[in-house]
Amino acid sequence: MELVLHRAYFKEGTNGALFNSGKFLCHTIELPWNNNKRNISCIPEGTYEVQPRFSKRFKHHLILKDVKGRSFILFHPANDALKELQGCIAPVTYLSGIGKGVYSKNAMQKLLSLVYQAKDRKETILLTIKSQNYEHCRTL
Repeated sequence: MELVLHRAYFKEGTNGALFNSGKFLCHTIELPWNNNKRNISCIPEGTYEVQPRFSKRFKHHLILKDVKGRSFILFHPANDALKELQGCIAPVTYLSGIGKGVYSKNAMQKLLSLVYQAKDRKETILLTIKSQNYEHCRTL
């Protein structure tokens, strides 16, 4: 299974659109790009393996493997990147501003469902992060 995240970078945060097999899945919010600095930057563009994970804090969520210079980069629910993220990616149902969204838990459930189905099929789950392709752009 391949997920593709198209990002748009802004000073206040990073907004994205997440696709699965070319179909729009949800929006994403992240911290702004800050040279991949731990806890204050989104991660570099590239392709990463994604695995399901469970913790007391985030319950069911996803972790990205082998992020250069970083560890514990997760997909987990959040609605405000600057207040709730430390380098992770939050799926959101709707964007409400730069680095802000709503109904993150709903978007996370949708994403987890697809990932667990792929895992049941014994598929490798990959996430490719790219700069925004404007044909996929959705307005705020």
